[in-house]
Amino acid sequence: MLRLLGILITVLAAIAAAVVTWPQFFRLERTFPIAQIVSLRPVVILVCAAVLVLALLLCLARPMRALAASLAIIAVLAGGANVAILMMRGVGPGSLPEPTDQSVRVMTWNTAGDGTDADLIAQTAVAMRADIVALPETTIETGEAVAIAMRDLGSPMWAHHENFGDREDFPDWASNSTTLLISPDLGDYSVVSSTTDGESNTSQVPTVVAMPVDGTGPVVVAVHAVAPRQSAMGDWQSDLEWLADQCGSANVIMAGDFNATVDHMARLGTGGDLGNCRDAAVATGTGAVGTWSTEWPAVFGTPIDHVLSTDAWTPTGSVVLTSLDDSGSDHRPLVVQLEPAAH
Repeated sequence: MLRLLGILITVLAAIAAAVVTWPQFFRLERTFPIAQIVSLRPVVILVCAAVLVLALLLCLARPMRALAASLAIIAVLAGGANVAILMMRGVGPGSLPEPTDQSVRVMTWNTAGDGTDADLIAQTAVAMRADIVALPETTIETGEAVAIAMRDLGSPMWAHHENFGDREDFPDWASNSTTLLISPDLGDYSVVSSTTDGESNTSQVPTVVAMPVDGTGPVVVAVHAVAPRQSAMGDWQSDLEWLADQCGSANVIMAGDFNATVDHMARLGTGGDLGNCRDAAVATGTGAVGTWSTEWPAVFGTPIDHVLSTDAWTPTGSVVLTSLDDSGSDHRPLVVQLEPAAH
């Protein structure tokens, strides 16, 4: 009887380890609570390490030796697989090459509303030489203040925004605003009307979709998807599907707070990680560096802020800014450099 119980525990542990390590195989990556667990791969690794230590201690007891050895093997395999996944996506500090005449630098920073000073946002964007700045949870008033400060620092920007607070039954607070800044050097842009009139957008917090007025240049999308709380899983799933649709054309740059890791984008790609878009941080070696929460070291954080682009662009560098963890936001800025792809 005890032997059968040990076999059952081993089988269940193996299944659980497989599910949290690669939920995509089981089509569970966007299912509660697996979606939440897989977003915390560093924590999964720590749990595997703890199980390994406990199993090794249990090996000292002869009646528990077989079960303990089995659990130790599962912990080693699951922990090692999660480490390998993070290493493949990139845990380095990252870097940005010297920009060329054709480079486009993209910065995304969820500013937590009034939590982050507009002058600090502007100074950071200018220091990073950003051409596109996606600012989820940022009102147009703050966005305009950032744009004015950037202009005064020699980097003028046009400010675009979407505010769900203008809609019935939506509270007027910073989370219901997303601001997008675009350099005039990229041309004139206008926000797509279908995203502002309620016909098409993310569900609970807004996304800005801006099109080049003259038809040349990338479609620029400043993203904010709802967080995958248990009560909002359906909206979160539909947000990711809608965002994948926005990346269906040939020339798109997306940046913002997706409230999702690349694991959650599985099966939403049609040539990329999400729609036709590929994650720039993963391509340049910082894809596993945590952008949320600033209360934890970046190595234990969750990379839910992204810059993605279609094959019209080649990522050449990226960096997660960990020096601004005391700025007031619970997110870290991510900066990516893109170059036009050679075709």
